[in-house]
Amino acid sequence: MKISQIFNLNKSQAELDFVDININNDLPLFIDPFFLSRKNDHWSFEATLTIRSFFQKLIDLIRSQNEIEAKRLFEHLGEPNSTCLGLSRGNPQGRGVGNQDTEKIYNNLLRSRAIQTGLIQDIEDNILFVDKFGRDKLSDMTTNIITKHLADYTINQCKLHNIPLSQNIPIGFYWDKENDEWINSYSEMLVIENRKILLVPKGIVSFNKSYTPDKYYNKFVLEFLQNENIRLQTALVGTRRNGTPFVTKKSLKEINPYSKDFLRRFTNAHPEVLQQFKDEADDIESLVNLEITEINIQEITRRLIADLANINPGNDGASTYHNLVIGILEIIFYPHLINPIKEREIHSGRKRIDITFDNAAKTGIFKRLSENLRIPCPYIFIECKNYSRDVANPELDQIGGRFSFNRGQVGFLLCRNIDNINLFIERCRDTFRDGRGLIIPLVDNDIVQILQNYNDWNPQFTETFLSDRIREITMN
Repeated sequence: MKISQIFNLNKSQAELDFVDININNDLPLFIDPFFLSRKNDHWSFEATLTIRSFFQKLIDLIRSQNEIEAKRLFEHLGEPNSTCLGLSRGNPQGRGVGNQDTEKIYNNLLRSRAIQTGLIQDIEDNILFVDKFGRDKLSDMTTNIITKHLADYTINQCKLHNIPLSQNIPIGFYWDKENDEWINSYSEMLVIENRKILLVPKGIVSFNKSYTPDKYYNKFVLEFLQNENIRLQTALVGTRRNGTPFVTKKSLKEINPYSKDFLRRFTNAHPEVLQQFKDEADDIESLVNLEITEINIQEITRRLIADLANINPGNDGASTYHNLVIGILEIIFYPHLINPIKEREIHSGRKRIDITFDNAAKTGIFKRLSENLRIPCPYIFIECKNYSRDVANPELDQIGGRFSFNRGQVGFLLCRNIDNINLFIERCRDTFRDGRGLIIPLVDNDIVQILQNYNDWNPQFTETFLSDRIREITMN
């Protein structure tokens, strides 16, 4: 059963920030540290720092010939089955770097001399140059290192969706970047059928098809060698009927067949090709919901529109409205806004924010807010008001009071209806002109319009709608 079914969340994958795993079968998705390092949200940034801390410690120990201590770093890279991701068949049984694989992979890493020579600089480079090290082991290695980040994320998601947590459970060993060591600690944990479960943000998983040795070899290494042979006019060069020279990849493969040993030797001689590979792999995008699981997004949006219409304004429906809005925002903002946290405390608990999203946008309006309008927005704040009356200045002041330069100065105020929307936008305009932040109102009709035109593959309608609303506030 999936997490959403076990806890009766009544939400599809599109309405959830985490991968809605089936705890009985692994899902063939991976935590890709290269992709993670290219994301710019706070959670991914901190997780990447932890990964780099671990790998830098490993590099330092190997280069100082302290192989005993280096080998000990592998002791806690066991077989994670808590995320239910990877290539296992049947019951989840992670194919980690631990147990019998530890010795083999560690020895391959040492024998390759890839670290001593500086060839391997990032943890993901292992997949290119270390023998018998594939995407599943890279993902499992990464999972072990960032276990604490995943545990904290799981706690936040469980609280967001009212999923019960077990108390005082050992997290398991994870890398502590502050002290450069493996540690274990106790915390709240999601436990199902006596198994610890770690939820994984869907925005960070991938099929791991961009950063692979096959792609590096076939697309970048061989094409470089084609150009070099043409430049040097070697015996491999032929001539087409129109007079243009060519070299076939088949002929190059016969001379330099694929192997990680060949990739190591080639890259030592031509490190610029590896850099080109990394630069072009930089445009990896988060998976859309349809790539994670089979869903009918039109059916989901129609259901959400109907559910929204059935909620009565007022205190009695406030929790239902709040819960529904979380799923709606997850759909329309993903993958630009991720990691929603409910009722985050600020000012030592004296104030609460209904929902906070991390801004992970690499393109679009949430990127342009910081780059073009110079509005700090590492986090986006959401206030939900299921009022039967109009919102007014007190509600504007409430969300404006959450803003700061470090947290961000952009928020959405969601409510059922505003009788005079033009007047309210004028109030938002005054707030913006006074330098008190950007507050964007969205009422039911706005939400319905966005959902009716939502496309999981093409966010253009949502992008245009939000851009127009923000322009109303900031440009007049």
